[in-house]
Amino acid sequence: MGELGPEGSGDAHRLRPSLRPRFKSSTVKECIHAILKEKLADAQYVPEEVPQLTKSLSEIIKDRLKEEGFDRYKMVVQVVIGEQRGEGVNMAARCFWDADTDSYAHDVFVNDSLFCVVAAFGCFYY
Repeated sequence: MGELGPEGSGDAHRLRPSLRPRFKSSTVKECIHAILKEKLADAQYVPEEVPQLTKSLSEIIKDRLKEEGFDRYKMVVQVVIGEQRGEGVNMAARCFWDADTDSYAHDVFVNDSLFCVVAAFGCFYY
């Protein structure tokens, strides 16, 4: 009873991720960048379409990150799209997390019509 050997359910009781499936910010940033480049290269800012576009992008990114094999990580993906008018935008986020296991990645995409900022947070699920 309570055995955590290879035949037991050791993974269910793991308190730290192993090295392989750890959330890697560089890998996540590459995924985000590739998706934004593919989906937004010729996109135009249309206010009526932005809510659906942000939801679609966040789902695509979240699904792609799940395919990367970050087992036991909860993914939070935030997408902000705005009209490109040459003005500045500042974004910030604060989190209470375990700095040893949790991390984030972000990327920014800009074309002549719009800008898009994506932040993806990976929190290890204990």
